Amino acid sequence: MDHLFFEKIYAHPSLNKEDYKELIASHTKIEFSKNELILNEGKISNSYYLIETGLLRSFVIDFKGNEITTAFFGPNEILIEVPSLFLRIPSKENLQALTNGTAWKIEFSDFQKLFSSIAGFTEWGRTWMSNQLFISKQRAVNMLTQSATERYLDLIKDQPEIIKQVPLKYIASYLGVTDTSLSRIRKEISINP
Repeated sequence: MDHLFFEKIYAHPSLNKEDYKELIASHTKIEFSKNELILNEGKISNSYYLIETGLLRSFVIDFKGNEITTAFFGPNEILIEVPSLFLRIPSKENLQALTNGTAWKIEFSDFQKLFSSIAGFTEWGRTWMSNQLFISKQRAVNMLTQSATERYLDLIKDQPEIIKQVPLKYIASYLGVTDTSLSRIRKEISINP
């Protein structure tokens, strides 16, 4: 088990080696397969995952029955359905593997024990949640203020592995455009890099 992996994800100056040992011991390694659903809409999430390898996405089904990708997750990121896990409500999202991969799973009950017993972990959690709120707000603002081309270029810059490995239909729905529009954007970019 790679301690550096956990120290990178759970990076916080208040955490010490003993804290990391306790955190690591609370996680279980799992493998997931391409297209596997890790969480289904309507189910309550009872765990979250630290992604070691592989790519995943979250998606919802819109009022017309279309799948809309809401986020992508890759190595060294946390795969989590926050409202379902923390509010103990049925998920509105599905979590799906886009490739084969491995992750470290922690059950909600174990998370709660650690959160209440390790002060540095509590501080890490507050910092992480604040950062996620910022990211979510920024994405919402960008959907309203940036063109689809600008959002696509940001995705290329911020998550190049998504562009290389994820089907275009998922990228298009994430960007809020049709497959045809995304093809046009990609063609324009290749002509005018």
